[in-house]
Amino acid sequence: MSNPQHILDQVVSHGVVPVIRTSTLDLARTSVGWLKEAGFRTFEITLTIPDAPALIEELSHDKDLLIGAGTVFTAADTDRVVAAGARYVVSPCVSAEVGAACRRHEVPSLMGTLTPTEVFNALQAGSTAVKLFPASTVGSGHLKALRSVFPKITFMPTGGIDASTVAEWVKAGAACVGVGGKLVDEGLLKKGDKDTVLAVGKALIEAYKAAKA
Repeated sequence: MSNPQHILDQVVSHGVVPVIRTSTLDLARTSVGWLKEAGFRTFEITLTIPDAPALIEELSHDKDLLIGAGTVFTAADTDRVVAAGARYVVSPCVSAEVGAACRRHEVPSLMGTLTPTEVFNALQAGSTAVKLFPASTVGSGHLKALRSVFPKITFMPTGGIDASTVAEWVKAGAACVGVGGKLVDEGLLKKGDKDTVLAVGKALIEAYKAAKA
């Protein structure tokens, strides 16, 4: 039997979760390969990628990686990604059916919220941790305020976070952060600019480590 809290603890221990969202499967695969080289060991593979479950299955065979699925809205999608090997499930919103499916599969669910009511509803729907999304639209002060009334909840702000802002999110109470476009730049991937992607990734990892020190 798997332990959702234990898996969540592993996600948190990685600090930064790259959110892989690309227009093709090949670009997603390239992104993961480069970011693994930069030092990342967990990835959220979003279902907006064509044939995303196939990539989840492929990556799940790498025992060095902890693979999650993102942009999951339904129980059927939850069943598909867990069958493919996803160890955690991320949604951009509150979905009771995703929460129920995650409980059935004994994997953690991270539901997207922005307001106190949404945080409460996510917890009621079975969310193991809470994704604050889109984080940059409200700022780290919003997380600090939420933490004051939900002090025991694990928060993962996602959206618009980069190496220059990660420290303020950690200071505000983020357990870990999700980073998409700042890490997974499709323009750089298409150009083959691996060096820039590696530099951005390494800077983000170092910034997070410094913030936690």
